[in-house]
Amino acid sequence: MWEHLRETYGGPFALVGPRETLYDKAADAPVSYEYADPDFPRAHLAGWGEGWLHMAPLIGEAVHSCEADVLLVSLGLIDLGFYTNAEQTAENVHRFVAAARSANPRVRLVVLPVIPNVRATADAPFAAQVTRFNELLAKAVADLDESRSPLLLASPPPSYDIRLDTYDGTHPNASGERKIAGAFADAMYQAWGVGEPYEG
Repeated sequence: MWEHLRETYGGPFALVGPRETLYDKAADAPVSYEYADPDFPRAHLAGWGEGWLHMAPLIGEAVHSCEADVLLVSLGLIDLGFYTNAEQTAENVHRFVAAARSANPRVRLVVLPVIPNVRATADAPFAAQVTRFNELLAKAVADLDESRSPLLLASPPPSYDIRLDTYDGTHPNASGERKIAGAFADAMYQAWGVGEPYEG
């Protein structure tokens, strides 16, 4: 996404967030600075094992302190897998949006549905929860969208394949990350004219 916007977006932009480190699987903690590109701006609000449940209480302060005006959000799988059902997860979406808007009434959000994962191929009740949540997420985006603080529902990458685009059936590898970036980039281009269509 960063590379794409640097190449296609005419105006200035900055990636912001209160965190800098990456999750280190060997240390089982977010202590790594091993970015693929050493020039990449490190600020973010990503978190290993965190979902809507965890981010809803954090997003208001993050938006306020970092002066964020666009949020790209891909959450939900961990919620449904360990913490909340589809309806409870959707309630946390509402809390997240309300908190973000309390910090910046003009914040814009692009939200990605829960994307394919290996558990959903083998666990029918879990797959049903994913489908139900994605339906509720689409409804939440439609209900909460407003002109001064628009919400977009990004389309899941059509060619996303858990055998090719993840390293374990769930977590995206470099190919999967590019496809997810493309989903966000295309949504912003189509709705807001930001950058150009993604060709990563």
